[in-house]
Amino acid sequence: MSNRRRLAHLLKVKLRSAGRQYEEARRAYREGRTSADLPTDGSGQLRIVCRRHAEKRTVTVDAEGRPECFDAGHPDCEGCAQDVREGVVETWTDG
Repeated sequence: MSNRRRLAHLLKVKLRSAGRQYEEARRAYREGRTSADLPTDGSGQLRIVCRRHAEKRTVTVDAEGRPECFDAGHPDCEGCAQDVREGVVETWTDG
């Protein structure tokens, strides 16, 4: 095998390996982001205080980290979704 072919083969192998590592890191990040220790109610819904309406809510969160009540483009909703993705939300306790 010529040096050029060996180099091409080595580059191909290394690029595939880097691609697999990148995808594994992306998957782990997504899983970690969605499994953050956020406050939930008994049924698994997230307990938040809505910034937009200043009220307590229990909501489900989509794969992108947006609460079901999310309104794209609204600054309060955008900030809330960012907080959910970062794992820091305003919540409340019972009693």
